[in-house]
Amino acid sequence: MKRRFVFTAGVVALAMLGYLTFTTVDSKTPTAIAAAKTYSGTLYVSAMGGHFAVAEATIDPSNSENPIKISNLDKIDIGTKTTHPTHDPRIDVNDRTKMYWSTYKLDPNGMVHVGVSDLKTGKVIKDEALKLDDRAKWTGALYCGSGQSASSFMPITMTDEAYIDVFDKKTLKLKHRVFLDYKPGETKFYHGTNSPDMKTFVVAVNLATAGNPNGKIDVLVLDMKALEQGKAKVLKKATITGDPGKTITFRQYFTSDGKYLLQSGRDRMILMDAKTLKVLDEEMVSGENHDVMPTADGKYAVLTLRESVGKTADGKDLMDGTIQLYDMTAKKLVGKPASACKACHDAAGVAGSAVLCGIDGNWKK
Repeated sequence: MKRRFVFTAGVVALAMLGYLTFTTVDSKTPTAIAAAKTYSGTLYVSAMGGHFAVAEATIDPSNSENPIKISNLDKIDIGTKTTHPTHDPRIDVNDRTKMYWSTYKLDPNGMVHVGVSDLKTGKVIKDEALKLDDRAKWTGALYCGSGQSASSFMPITMTDEAYIDVFDKKTLKLKHRVFLDYKPGETKFYHGTNSPDMKTFVVAVNLATAGNPNGKIDVLVLDMKALEQGKAKVLKKATITGDPGKTITFRQYFTSDGKYLLQSGRDRMILMDAKTLKVLDEEMVSGENHDVMPTADGKYAVLTLRESVGKTADGKDLMDGTIQLYDMTAKKLVGKPASACKACHDAAGVAGSAVLCGIDGNWKK
């Protein structure tokens, strides 16, 4: 079901996902004075309520305070908050009107879901329920990151043990379940995605000590053909380091030219050289960074963040989902984070925290 929410320009600035289509701007010029034209597009942001938020967004990089604005907000339902909480939007490379997704928690019947929705109508085309693997003993978090090839959709679990599932796009039937060479308790969450040419699949693995993230992350580059055959063939590996207990990698994106890898890291956003896996920049963020998606031209990126905006009646953090702009050339964050969730929830009378995670979208040409 698709529902529409239209807000005034002030609330709209809650930039629910400034996805964007950008026109030319010389990002070497200070963003505060650059005569930049805007990017615009439709963004899809995952939500724990069993839906994806949909935003018609524009970005003005020359606006150093509030570069992201939203004109319309909408919603695509895939289920309910008890059956289909989701972190994972993945638009089909073959057909940009279809979006694959996976769920983050077990439904009341103990099943996890993988599906595909029609972005034109908002209707679910197919929804497959399946059991987790018996090797997944810790099941507090399920699918989150994902990638694809031309014929396969590949969501990854955050379980322990974690694994990559390979689904046939046409039938949504599970073809393979791929485990990596780690023992139970050695890791805390996998996330990964495909390279733009779909020849490789990168996986970020948080290493753990006694089940707790220790700040070290293995970044693995897998061969896509082997993965589609149910095998994990590691082509390259690097280990990056953050702060123990604070830095935890989540979702990631390549730039469209395959040159850079943008990796969310909870307390930071990490820019990496995709070929060498060398860290080129780290930006500390407010709240928690859970995804980071580049613009089509690779000049900017949008971070999804979770931020505390107060306390609930029982003393717990009241969370909001926000988004923030990153300048790839200047290697710096631009403007303040803009609310992407709470204002919509408030307007709809939905109480409590609003939490986002993954982002995907379509650019206007």
